[in-house]
Amino acid sequence: MANVKNKNRQSQGIVIDGELTIYTAMELKNKLLVDLSVTEELELDLSEVGEIDAAGLQLLVMIKQEATALGKVVSFTGHSPVVLTLLELSGLAGFFGDPLLIVYPSTVEGKSI
Repeated sequence: MANVKNKNRQSQGIVIDGELTIYTAMELKNKLLVDLSVTEELELDLSEVGEIDAAGLQLLVMIKQEATALGKVVSFTGHSPVVLTLLELSGLAGFFGDPLLIVYPSTVEGKSI
């Protein structure tokens, strides 16, 4: 189950904690749309997301597109390792336009793969 914590009411920062999956996407969708409706900028901290699936990714795409359509800004910060992995696998890291640091493991010889 995902929990949403308002990080800072003035900046409309939200920490998404736990699952971002098909089981939590609808609940989170409604919460994020309400939060987006009352601010010009919404920051979603994904550092505490422990699980994400295609439904969670769709939710992130939807809220980004909705913000763009309304002339508002949504940014994602603190991408957890599972979020980074899904963004990399889906090829959508560039779509979100947020700075990401994807670290590739080194081989035994010390070369990056």
